[in-house]
Amino acid sequence: MKITWFSNTAFRIHIGGQILVVDADQAPKEVEPKELLSGADLVVRLAEEHPQAEGPTWSPRPPERLLDAGESGRPLAVWGIGTGSLLIDADADHPLLLLAGEVPNLGRWMEQGVVILADGDLAARASRLLEERTPRLIALAGDEVEVSAAFDAVRDRLDGAGLIALEAGMAVEV
Repeated sequence: MKITWFSNTAFRIHIGGQILVVDADQAPKEVEPKELLSGADLVVRLAEEHPQAEGPTWSPRPPERLLDAGESGRPLAVWGIGTGSLLIDADADHPLLLLAGEVPNLGRWMEQGVVILADGDLAARASRLLEERTPRLIALAGDEVEVSAAFDAVRDRLDGAGLIALEAGMAVEV
C-alpha cells in the first residue's frame, strides 16, 4: 500500500494493485489534476453516500479464488462507517480506514487495519481510536502542530501499533 496525502482529505492510494483517488478537488492548486487522476481505477469523494458497513461486525472479503479472479482481479470495495469515513477492502492488502470524522465502533478486523486520520482534531481522535481498537498502523494527515500533539497524546499507548506522520505531497509505502 502506498499513500500520498496532498492536503485536507485529498489522497492518492495504491492499494491491492489498484489506484484510489479520494477528494481530488481538495488537492492544492499546485497539483496538476490530470496527474493526480492519471491511471486511477476509482475516484471517490468522502462526502458521497457509500454503502454503510457495521464497524463491529464487518470483515474483509474472503480471498478470491484464482479460478474466478480473471486477469484484473476484483475491484476495490468501498464502504462508509458513519460520516466522514471510507473503509476500503482490497484483495491482498490490509483493510484501510480513512477517517475525517468521529471514530466509529470497530471490530477485531481493525487489528490488521491501517487507519488514516485526517481533517483536524488528530490527538483526540487518535486517543479515541486506541481506546476502541489497536490497529496495525495509524497515519496522521495534518499540520505539524496537530501531528506533534497527536504523537504526544498517544506515544505511550500504541501497544504495538505503528504511528507515522504523512507529509503533503510525499508518498509513504506501508
